[in-house]
Amino acid sequence: MPINTREVAFELDGVPASGLFASAEGAERPLPGVLIAPTIRGRTAFEENKAKALAEMGYAALVIDLYGAHTRDAGIEVWREGMNRLKGDRPTLQRFLLDWHQCLRDQDEVDAGRTGAIGFCFGGLCVLDLVRTGVDIGGVASFHGLFDPPGNTSGNSSQAKVLALHGWDDPLATPEQVLALATELTELGADWQIHAYGNTLHAFTNPAAADASAGTVYNADADRRSWAAMTGFFAELFPA
Repeated sequence: MPINTREVAFELDGVPASGLFASAEGAERPLPGVLIAPTIRGRTAFEENKAKALAEMGYAALVIDLYGAHTRDAGIEVWREGMNRLKGDRPTLQRFLLDWHQCLRDQDEVDAGRTGAIGFCFGGLCVLDLVRTGVDIGGVASFHGLFDPPGNTSGNSSQAKVLALHGWDDPLATPEQVLALATELTELGADWQIHAYGNTLHAFTNPAAADASAGTVYNADADRRSWAAMTGFFAELFPA
């Protein structure tokens, strides 16, 4: 089935941004919608291919842009500055995420009452923050996400389902942080599960990741297993 894609214009406090929306041509409407939050590098072909894969599975997917369209080819220093700025200002990050989630819900192809999200690395932190806000979202899947708590969501509650797909040896998300996330999600009231893959580092879904000294190494088995886990997770979340 052919996949249709289109650019979705957006603004980040007056800064032009652009998302990519994907859905299968001729698919029965409306579809469950899945928001895709990118890595530190922002919207790239990696996330766009995930959107197309989700469209082939029967979902409508939207890759979001959190830095602004002008940063698409800016380079790692600009992307790192953008990520660190938002990590240091979680209320602004959460506001951007909530606005993007509403943008997903506003698309004609999307069933606004059936939405989810996936995110990779920094994007994993982003989708966890969506749940932390208490927004009405069915569930999220975090792939090798960052688990740093935001500090502004204590006392919130959520009925969302959470799937955290985690490399046990990830230096950016330590075992202590995994346990802290479990406690946090329990207190939030979320229906959570954490899948930890042994002998697996950060960025395990990215075939280009090959820097053991930085703790970022692709792992084909963890990549395959985590995508299969996400597939089952969304099948449960959005039954046919």
